[in-house]
Amino acid sequence: MDFEALIGRHVMVYGQTEVTRDLMAARQATTIYEAGDVALHDFDGKPYVTYVKDGVTQRIDCDFIAGCDGYHGVARASVPAAALTTFERIYPFGWLGVLVDQPPVAHELIYAHHERGFALCSQRSPSRSRYYVQVPTDEKVENWSDTRFWDELRARLSPAAAEALKTGPSIEKSIAPLRSFVAEPLRFGRLFLAGDAAHIVPPTGAKGLNLAMSDVAALADALIKHFGEQSDAGIDGYSSKVLDRIWKAERFSWWMTSLLHTFPETGAFGRRIQRAEFDYLAGSVAAQQSLAENYTGLPF
Repeated sequence: MDFEALIGRHVMVYGQTEVTRDLMAARQATTIYEAGDVALHDFDGKPYVTYVKDGVTQRIDCDFIAGCDGYHGVARASVPAAALTTFERIYPFGWLGVLVDQPPVAHELIYAHHERGFALCSQRSPSRSRYYVQVPTDEKVENWSDTRFWDELRARLSPAAAEALKTGPSIEKSIAPLRSFVAEPLRFGRLFLAGDAAHIVPPTGAKGLNLAMSDVAALADALIKHFGEQSDAGIDGYSSKVLDRIWKAERFSWWMTSLLHTFPETGAFGRRIQRAEFDYLAGSVAAQQSLAENYTGLPF
């Protein structure tokens, strides 16, 4: 799909490890590594964070706390259960991913739907590629030799892509489960949730990091207005603003996942619905524009 022709926009592949490296190089704040027993306190009043470093308990007094510590972090876990509503969908499959030092099979990403399951061909650099195949949630990485993986990936690709695929020893192999998750609200006094602490999307729509960045952009703008303009409009509206975008991205990621994967419970009717959806997408410029608009990212 030609996104430029459809909507005049494009995407850029920016590997998360490269994003992390660039942000760490650019930041001016102090980072404390290997902190244990991290705890958040009094975020309805005068918030502070405690942690243990080298056996000594330390304290940081805060104006605000940004909970950007991931799905398993302490920020969301510190919120009283009665104050939080969560929404979750766990999918009955995962992605078996392989990283290999070989050029990508194609310049663009390849999303493949096959009766054996979904497959994705992506790239990390001109000389390093990342490939995925859909597997059941109870699958084990140790059951997959490199040879088995490459054979399965080829089986799910078009003949031309399968022929062009360059293989080699995997340098990393893992299985990622797929889930959709949203927590509401995202502000609790002077504590804000952002990124994976607030939401998870299936990677199908490529929206995880994009959502996290948009959360942080909105929160940064709100804090700049609080300190620079003495206005609390931004922090008061943070939760509703970012949740509106989050749910739209959740919808798109759910749609892409439903379109491209095989589901154990789908049956013959569901398979025909998927086929009809593909046919509609292939033949409708309006449908392609909708996909392009969502894939390239909704406005912040």
